[in-house]
Amino acid sequence: MPRLVELDRDHPGFRDPGYRERRDAIAEAALNHRGGPPPQINYTQEENRVWSEIWTHLAPLHQRFAPAGYRSLCSRLGFEEGRIPQMRDINERLLPATGFQMQPVAGLIEASEFLTQLGGGVFLATQYVRHPSTPLYTPEPDVVHEVVGHAASFLHPGIADLNRMLGRAAQGAPEPILTQIERVYWWTMEFGALIEDGHPRAFGAGLLSSFGEIRRLEEGANLLDFDVEAMASRDYDPTDYQPVIFVASCWEEFDGKLREWLGGRA
Repeated sequence: MPRLVELDRDHPGFRDPGYRERRDAIAEAALNHRGGPPPQINYTQEENRVWSEIWTHLAPLHQRFAPAGYRSLCSRLGFEEGRIPQMRDINERLLPATGFQMQPVAGLIEASEFLTQLGGGVFLATQYVRHPSTPLYTPEPDVVHEVVGHAASFLHPGIADLNRMLGRAAQGAPEPILTQIERVYWWTMEFGALIEDGHPRAFGAGLLSSFGEIRRLEEGANLLDFDVEAMASRDYDPTDYQPVIFVASCWEEFDGKLREWLGGRA
């Protein structure tokens, strides 16, 4: 029987037929979605256990490495340690706050499609859960990354607006400019950081949702000054730890420099 979701041979779930069947079922729900509230996913006890274990490890790291504002945004979304939130429930809080909403996709999509949807206030997100054998690692974005890393940030009007600007700049952009925007998105919304109380704090979703990546703010990654032109010319490898993290001196620098750069590409 053909599979909807192809996994690499080194993927933790490649040799697990039950996991692959589950991935196909969740992908099918996304592919059959035709607008309106996202499909309800009845997460299993094992999937909720993975979510709980991740929170057990990430919560103390968020206390150390995440901005205080991020933790308050998480509380507004009503995250529970023992239960994966439903995308439709998240949207009920996001839409009234900033007009942003999450909509399901079956798996990885082209950067151009992902970015242009941001321009209309739509964040395309997966709903599946990483393999239970590696709860602290995933080779691709899963529901934990989407929810822990991205969802709370969209409650912040400034962050929601920057995402829209990135998306609008990508709409109709020629390939070289689209590549630059994709890289800037990666080094800001996925792996950006800023200084708070004299210490670097994780801003990007890739940092906030990764047990291994967020600790590299303290040791392992080369912390660079916030330079959008440097980001636009720097490629990235999504399959490995990021060797550098661009750190803004404050939210105002992060916001101002990114808006200025995007303004030149509107």
